[in-house]
Amino acid sequence: MNHLNFSGGPGVLPATVLAETQQAIACVPEVGLSILGISHRSDWFAGVVDEAERNIRQLLQLPESHAVLFLQGGATLQFSMIPMLLLRHRRQTADYLRTGYWSAKAIPDARLEGEVRVLWDGEPWGFRRLPRPDELDFSDTAAYLHYVSNETVEGIQYHAIPGLDQVTRVCDMSSDFLSRPFDPERFDLIYAHAQKNIGPAGVTVVIVRRELLDRTPDGLPAMLDYRAHLKAHSIYNTPPVFAIYVVLLVTRWLLNDIGGLDRMDAINRQKADSLYDIIDRSDGFYDGWAAREDRSLMNVVFTLPTADLEADFLRQSAAQGFSGLKGHRSLGGIRASIYNAMTPAAVDALCRFMREFADANHSAGGF
Repeated sequence: MNHLNFSGGPGVLPATVLAETQQAIACVPEVGLSILGISHRSDWFAGVVDEAERNIRQLLQLPESHAVLFLQGGATLQFSMIPMLLLRHRRQTADYLRTGYWSAKAIPDARLEGEVRVLWDGEPWGFRRLPRPDELDFSDTAAYLHYVSNETVEGIQYHAIPGLDQVTRVCDMSSDFLSRPFDPERFDLIYAHAQKNIGPAGVTVVIVRRELLDRTPDGLPAMLDYRAHLKAHSIYNTPPVFAIYVVLLVTRWLLNDIGGLDRMDAINRQKADSLYDIIDRSDGFYDGWAAREDRSLMNVVFTLPTADLEADFLRQSAAQGFSGLKGHRSLGGIRASIYNAMTPAAVDALCRFMREFADANHSAGGF
């Protein structure tokens, strides 16, 4: 049985990309070697990096004012590299929005470099919602504002860009990067590890405004200095060749097969709407975690009336080929992650299962 991967990460990859990757593991046609054995110093791989960057620029309409880097260490390393760049030796305070599991993870490392203000904390609301505009008191003297655009654990997502445009804006887009269009010029630094929408684990895409690097403090190790990676065109040390190659294939898929981010966004909204409709029409059998106005298009999180029903749901769904639906260990419940490559047909199949499960188990009669 071929399982459908609804996991929060690593996420599903497009079928055509998997087929091309399988071929490349055996032999990249234009090179005659396995992708796993091609030198990172080869002209061919330099071309891979160049094309992957060009494709990202085209998808985002990214201006030359911003550099594209392919780094290692996941989003977690960015939790440290960003405050090293923007907060170290400064008298300013960095503002952080604590809206869920991953944004909370970024704060302790920032505090190692300087003063941090948690501008808003969603914990009293169970991380079920995002702040409203009148709840935020942005400082125009902050070193930077940091937030997570989509919280994968709780299934909440920003549908507008917070903050003041005159303040350096930093965003962790790990779980919704290249899933929808946005204005990149409103951001000074964006980072996204690959294993949600854009490739396998091992590479992190960073988009940084070039003039921001003029603030780099003295004394940073080269591996933690964005300038070193920019100068080396993301090949400062041995990079994750395989992972970057798959990112290239995914960007080609987005451009050529999907037709760009507007089309990708429309597909993602259709998938999310289908699942949320099942939840909303279940007469409370499925209880969506996120506030409706903050619902994620990437991670649909919900609970069932009892732990026993959740266990039955997971057991029966797994038997029918739905994989990765168990909620994050910190929250529990059910989580259906519907990243870019999750097909509408697969989402429709999950919707049918959810409807049938509710009909069989809901005392009020289900749908």
